[in-house]
Amino acid sequence: MKPKGAAVQNNPHTTLITPDAPVAADTHGGRAKCLQRLVRLDLPVPRTVALSFDQVRRIADGDIPAIEAILEQFDASALLCVRPSSEDPDWGGPGAVLNIGMNDARFVELSDKMGPEAVAAMYLRFVQSYAIHVARLDADVFDDIEADGREGLRQTLRAYEDETDEAFPQDRGEQLLAVLRSMARAWDGTSARLLRQAKGAPADAGLGLVIQEMIPGVGQGECGSGVLQLVDTSTGMPQITGRYLSQSQGRDALGEGVAALYLEKDPRGQALEDVAPQAFADLKAHAALMRRKLREEMQVEFVIENGKVHILDGVRVQRSARAAMRIAVRLAEDGIITQQEAVMRIDPHSLNELLHRQVHPEAKRDLLTTGIGASPGAATGRIVFTSAEAQASAARGEPCILVRRETSPEDVRGMHAAVAVLTEKGGMTSHAAVIGRGLGLPCIVGASEMRFQTKKKQLSVPDGRVFTTGDILTIDGSSGQVLGGEPAMLEAALDDCFQTLMSWADAERDISIRANADTPADAQAARNFQAQGIGLCRTEHMFFDPGRLIVMREMIFAQTSSGRAAVLERLLPMQRDDFVQLFRIMEGQPVCIRLFDPPLHEFLPTTRSGQRELAEALDLPVSDVERRVDEMSEYNPMLGLRGVRLGITVPEIYDMQARAIFEATLEASKNGAPVVPEVMIPLVSAKREVELIKARVDTVAAAVAAERGQEFEYRLGVMVETPRACLRAEEIAPHASFLSFGTNDLTQMTYGLSRDDAGRFMSAYVRQGVFTEDPFHVLDADGVGELLKLGSERGRTARPDVTLSVCGEHGGNPESIALCRDLGFDYVSCSPFRVPVARLAAAQLAISSKLGG
Repeated sequence: MKPKGAAVQNNPHTTLITPDAPVAADTHGGRAKCLQRLVRLDLPVPRTVALSFDQVRRIADGDIPAIEAILEQFDASALLCVRPSSEDPDWGGPGAVLNIGMNDARFVELSDKMGPEAVAAMYLRFVQSYAIHVARLDADVFDDIEADGREGLRQTLRAYEDETDEAFPQDRGEQLLAVLRSMARAWDGTSARLLRQAKGAPADAGLGLVIQEMIPGVGQGECGSGVLQLVDTSTGMPQITGRYLSQSQGRDALGEGVAALYLEKDPRGQALEDVAPQAFADLKAHAALMRRKLREEMQVEFVIENGKVHILDGVRVQRSARAAMRIAVRLAEDGIITQQEAVMRIDPHSLNELLHRQVHPEAKRDLLTTGIGASPGAATGRIVFTSAEAQASAARGEPCILVRRETSPEDVRGMHAAVAVLTEKGGMTSHAAVIGRGLGLPCIVGASEMRFQTKKKQLSVPDGRVFTTGDILTIDGSSGQVLGGEPAMLEAALDDCFQTLMSWADAERDISIRANADTPADAQAARNFQAQGIGLCRTEHMFFDPGRLIVMREMIFAQTSSGRAAVLERLLPMQRDDFVQLFRIMEGQPVCIRLFDPPLHEFLPTTRSGQRELAEALDLPVSDVERRVDEMSEYNPMLGLRGVRLGITVPEIYDMQARAIFEATLEASKNGAPVVPEVMIPLVSAKREVELIKARVDTVAAAVAAERGQEFEYRLGVMVETPRACLRAEEIAPHASFLSFGTNDLTQMTYGLSRDDAGRFMSAYVRQGVFTEDPFHVLDADGVGELLKLGSERGRTARPDVTLSVCGEHGGNPESIALCRDLGFDYVSCSPFRVPVARLAAAQLAISSKLGG
C-alpha cells in the first residue's frame, strides 16, 4: 500500500510541499518556494500542495487535474484555500479563495465546535467569493441581503440558486476544481495580462497555485488572523508593525475601517500581546528566525487557533527607497548578508528618493498633466512666468515655480531663485533639464499637453482649469507629474545609513566618478557627494550674472580685436575669482574647465524691450543693436559659430579664459597642494583646431609664468562631441592629455535630433519600438556607443596614456556607466546630485564582474 500522498509527491507539477519537494520559484512561483523554506525551518505551516506553472496552464486549457490525488493530502474534514503563486509577488494574481469544502453538512458539524454564527460567516464568505469569481455573478446580486449570520447565509444560498438555476455545489472536489479553473483562466485574461506587464512581468509569465489547509481563525478561545513585521515600511527602522483581528480570516485585519488590535502593548488600546502573550512571543521568534535564515525582512501572515500560531505565508516586506537602504545596511551590519550583497540590493535609481524631497507616497494627488521628469525631487510653490518674478519672489521668501515655454541661459538666475521649473518644450538634455539636475532642482520638461500662454501669464491644463501667477503647483520631477495644490512631502534622508552604504560602494567600484559643476555652489555639492573632481565646468554659465552680462554684450559690440580684449579685461578678475573658489573647494581633486562654448547670440536680448534697454546701457541707437542681433543670428546656431570655432575666430575670449585659469591656479596653490587645472577645448572636429588653440593657450601659460615668476602644470584636452572627432581621434589624441566625450551633443549629431525638440515625439517613438529608450536618457550602445568605442580605441592607439571619460548627462545613468566601464574609460562625470547614483551603479558593475555576472 502506497503511503499517503505518494502520487502527488512524485509528481513535479502537483506536489506536496515538503523540505525536499521539487519546488522552485521559476516553476511553481515565489509563494510556493517561500512556503517550502518555511517548512524547512520547521515553522508551523499548514499542509500545502503546489501546482506548477505548466499544470495551471493545462487547467486553463481545459485539462482536469488529479483532484482526488490532491484531496488525499488533506484530512477529509479539512477546509482548503487556494492562493496565487507568481514568480515575482509584485506581479500579483487572482485573489485567494478561502473555505473551500464548506457545505451544508460541514456547517452542521462545525457549528457545535465553533458556534453557528462563526461558521455561518465562513460559509457565507465562501458562497459569495465562489459566486463572483467562479460562477461569474455580479457582486450586486447580494446587495439586497442585509441579514448576516444564519439568516444571511440562507438568503445568499437562495440568491445563488436563483441566479444560476442550480444549487450551490456541495462536493469539495467539485468546488476545488471549479476554483482552480477560474483562477487559471483569470491569469490569462487580457486585463490581467496587461496589468502584470505594466509591473514588468513578461507576456508569458506563469502562474502557480498553492492549495493549503484552512486554519479557520474563528471559533473557541483566542482565534484570529493578521500580519506582523519587524521593521517600519517607510523608514526601515526596527519596529514591530502590523495588525491583528480576533475572529477573522485571511487579511481581514488590513481592511479599511476595521477595528483591529495592535500587536505590542499599546496605551491606545488592546493588543495581541495582551490577549495572547505566548502567541505574540512565538510570532516574534518566528519572524526573527525568518529574517535570519531567509536573509530578508519578511512580513508574516499568520492565523491563531485557540491561542496556537500557524504561519500561512511570508512575503518580502514592502518598502520605500529609504527603508530598502536601511534594511540592507542593518542586515549586513548584523552579519546576515555581506556588504557586497547590501550594495547589490539597492536600485541606484531609487537613491533619487533619498537625495531629494518627495511627494509622500500616501498623499492624495491632484494630477494636472504628466511631462518628462528631467530632474528628480518634488517642490511646491507659486507660479511665476519670468526670471525677474522668480528673483522677486525669492527675495520675499516665497517659494516659486518658474514656468517657461523653454528656458535659455538668460533664465539661469531665475532657476537659481525658483524651487522648481516647468517647461512646455524640451527633453532629457534640454537646457532646463541639464541646469535643473546640476542645481538639484525638480524639473519637468516637455509638458506639451498644457497650454502655456506666457504673455497672458496663464497655464491651461487638459481638464480645462486655468492657473495664473501666484497659483500653487507642485512639481514631481521624479515621476513627471504636475500636481495642483500642496500635497504632503517626505524630506531627503542622507543619514549615517546612507553614508555607510556609499562607503561600501566606493570600496568596490573600479571607475572614478566626477561631477559637472559650473559654480562654487555646484562644486560644494559635488564635494559633499564625494565626487572625485570636476569633470566639466561650463564657463559660460558664469557670464549670465547681470553685472557680467552687460560686459559680455559690450564685447560682442566691440568692432576690433583690441576693443574686445579691452572689454574682456574687465571680465578677467571676475572669472579668475570663480576659478579660485572652484580650486579651493575641490582642493586635492582635479578640475576640468571647458572653454567658452555657446554661440554669442545667446547673450543678446531677443525682445524689443530688451534691445531698447541694451541700447540705452551701451549708449547706442536701437537700430545698431537690432542690426547686430540680426548679424549674429544663425539658422542653426547649435551647429554654427560656437565652441572651438568661436575660439578660433574670436580668440580674445579663450585668451582671457586661459589667463584667468592660470592666474587662479597660482593663487589657489599658495596655501595648499599645487593645482593642476585641466583645460578642455569644446566641439572639436579637426586636428588643426586643436593645434591652433593649444598654441594660444601655451602662449598665455608661458606669459603668466613669466609675469609671476612661477611655473605651474596644466593639462590640455579635447571634448569629443562630433562624430568626426571620434573617427579622427587617432590624429587628435597626440595633441591632447585627455579625451572627454560629450555624449549630449554627440547623440544629437549622430541621430540628427534636436535634444531640445525631441521630447515632443520621443515617447511615441519609444512606445512604438523605434527606439528602445530615449537616447538622450540612456546612452545608445549600438550607434553612439560604437562611436565611443572607435574614438577610444583610435585615441589610445596614438596615445596609450590618454585619459578617457564621458562628461555628458549619460555619465549619471547606470546603464550608460556599464558601457563606459566596458570600454575602459577612466571616469564618468555627471550632475552633482547624480553622483551617488553613479557611485552605486559603478560599484554594482564591479561586483557583478567579480562574481562573473
